Amino acid sequence: MIFKNGYSDLEKILQHYGYTYDDVVVENVYATNMTEFIRVSGYRNSIYKKQFPTGTWLEVKGLAVEGQLIEIDMEAHKTK
Repeated sequence: MIFKNGYSDLEKILQHYGYTYDDVVVENVYATNMTEFIRVSGYRNSIYKKQFPTGTWLEVKGLAVEGQLIEIDMEAHKTK
């Protein structure tokens, strides 16, 4: 599923910089089909175990790459 693949890729990026999903404080989602995103969004329960980040979910007409279905923008902070 594209949705899970996207989060898997984001996890690799977070890990590269020494972060985990526990460090994510903002997650903005842009989807071309919000109904489908909401249908599969329960998957997020398996990656955000400590807390859900703040954020915005928006349905958009299109994204940067033709055929792209979702774009996820994250901000992470390390606790000291």
